[in-house]
Amino acid sequence: MIVEMTLNHQVKRFDVDHDETLLQTLRKHGVMSVKNGCNASSCGTCTVLVDGKPMLSCSLLTIRLQNKKVVTVEGLQEEVEKIGHYFGLEGADQCGYCNPGVALAIYAMKQSLANPSSEEIKTFLVGNLCRCSGHQAQFKAVKRYLGDPL
Repeated sequence: MIVEMTLNHQVKRFDVDHDETLLQTLRKHGVMSVKNGCNASSCGTCTVLVDGKPMLSCSLLTIRLQNKKVVTVEGLQEEVEKIGHYFGLEGADQCGYCNPGVALAIYAMKQSLANPSSEEIKTFLVGNLCRCSGHQAQFKAVKRYLGDPL
């Protein structure tokens, strides 16, 4: 089945199986920032933005994305570099496996919440697990990123 979507600001056509997940489609086509962590929708490493909303690509069938806009970190390089800068400053990027999914969730939060409280930040990011850094350093990095005047 042919599915047409906008991937990182470019219209793409993919020939997919009826049961193929977006995670499988993206990795098959060289988008390696989208990680396969748990394959059960519980870790957040496969997070992508679909029409601006964070979604877990391991549980999202590609055939449901006809005419949708999908963004990975490759489509937000400048913004993701800023987030990465703050992760580095706070020591929140130890192995980096979760970083792409976390960065997309952070970006989506910045787009949807004006001046989020500490509790809103924690709630928004609860689905992104990090086994290395603990979440305190990530939380500090997010606060710094959100305060960035650029």
